[in-house]
Amino acid sequence: MSLDTAAITAASARFPKPARSFTYGTAGVRTLGKDLDSTCFRLAIVAALRSKWAKGKVTGLMVTASHNPEQDNGLKAVDPRGEMLASSWEAHCTRIANAASDDELVGVVQDIVAKESIDLSQAAVVVYAYDTRPTCPALVRALEAGLDALGATKRNAGLLTTPQLHYLVRAYNTQGTDEAYGEPTEEGYYEKMAQAFKTLVPAASPLVVDCANGVGAPALQKLQKYIPAASLPFKVLRTAISTPGALNSGCGADYVKTTQSLPAGLESEVQADSRMCSFDGDADRIVFYYLRGDPREKASFRLLDGDKITALAADWISELVKTAEVDLKVGSVQTAYANGSSTRYLEQRVPVTCTPTGVKYLHHAAESYDIGVYFEANGHGTVLFSPASIAKLKGAGSGAPEAAAARKQLLALTELINQTVGDALSDMLLVEVVLRVTGRSFAEWDSTYEDLPNRLLKVLVPDRTLFETTDAERRLTRPAGLQAQIEHEAARYAGGRSFVRPSGTEDCVRVYAECEKADELGALAENIKKLVEDAAKAAAQA
Repeated sequence: MSLDTAAITAASARFPKPARSFTYGTAGVRTLGKDLDSTCFRLAIVAALRSKWAKGKVTGLMVTASHNPEQDNGLKAVDPRGEMLASSWEAHCTRIANAASDDELVGVVQDIVAKESIDLSQAAVVVYAYDTRPTCPALVRALEAGLDALGATKRNAGLLTTPQLHYLVRAYNTQGTDEAYGEPTEEGYYEKMAQAFKTLVPAASPLVVDCANGVGAPALQKLQKYIPAASLPFKVLRTAISTPGALNSGCGADYVKTTQSLPAGLESEVQADSRMCSFDGDADRIVFYYLRGDPREKASFRLLDGDKITALAADWISELVKTAEVDLKVGSVQTAYANGSSTRYLEQRVPVTCTPTGVKYLHHAAESYDIGVYFEANGHGTVLFSPASIAKLKGAGSGAPEAAAARKQLLALTELINQTVGDALSDMLLVEVVLRVTGRSFAEWDSTYEDLPNRLLKVLVPDRTLFETTDAERRLTRPAGLQAQIEHEAARYAGGRSFVRPSGTEDCVRVYAECEKADELGALAENIKKLVEDAAKAAAQA
């Protein structure tokens, strides 16, 4: 079967490429939604080709820009096991998105077919979904035109969270197998988590949930139907999904993490003893928080971010594994942005791997453990159970009652946790499970360790490529001599640590600094920033 180049050319003419370039990275493509028609059309072609390459397995496309402002939008592809698109195909996406003409687009498609040895006679199936952004309907139409141009079967899953789309892809491809992940429907997603949650936990006090005025709001409201209020009562807030400009505005996980404060206006809607959490716009991140006093006082605010979630989950799961009497290696994965206190806490309990920044690196590293726990500080993460670990848990003999009960809990966790990608709904339930089973409050969870004061700065530079890193981005190899200067400066402060890494998307470098004393942090961060600025100028003039 040959490629229908006429169909591609004719359809492409309806979605002309704007005079700008696009880059497909870990988060897919993100920019102003009004500029993405051509990219959605073209990446749909890639998703169809990926499905053909995978012998007809279902692939996915999600129209979202996550925590970005409402006027932005984006598109990310999902591979057959529900994971992110393979890194080796990201270059295909970037190249096809930037083809300057319809004829060049056809040439890129033909080149992908040849390089990946794709059988064009193979059927292709792509499931796709979208969030609440006003540009989504037009982008979905462009996406559908791309699928039609390749003759792919379209499965429109409608308004979903990003993790739900990942779930659907894996569920479709494992249906009827020994690795069946669940019923490939939105209802199947809720039923799977709800059943596992009810198996694992007793009742608790209400949880206030800030849904960022995004797609997590209708998803959580639907999930409530599957979990009785007596098991987990929610107070669902920031649900204005149809209000223009409301998405991620003064609310959401990114806002709470960045400002270290309650969502705007929430102080009048909660009490001093409220338990709270925030999703981001597409519900793949979550952070928790509570108060140590008056909600109107900023000093009362206490954040429980991804580092704290990692510590909570890794601690409990490693104890369960010991009780279960099964030989499984539990480990955690972090990036250099993890707070130094969290790293020291974890290293005393489980192996810790540090990777470069980016979910794909953490996810891959977590797969090296029988049970791998990873959460970025921003609240994006999950827990991975290897197929071998699940087989061991299922195949273990009855043993002591405590061991059998622990194995049952671990197997229930494999159903509760969305192992394809970070999922705010699933991770919310995971945290609730651990806290209730262990009888801990938010404050007791928070007391496991005290975060070191830290600061993240952005430094504009003429050319970010002058900065190169090694050791999971924790050390610079270029510009020459700068790393030694950074280490010398950090050593002047108790508990001082700092690293510098180039941004992946803009001409700047990011400076992270932490130390034990909050009143010394500003000086450390600014001194490192000055070293970076001086080195950048010198390197540019060399």
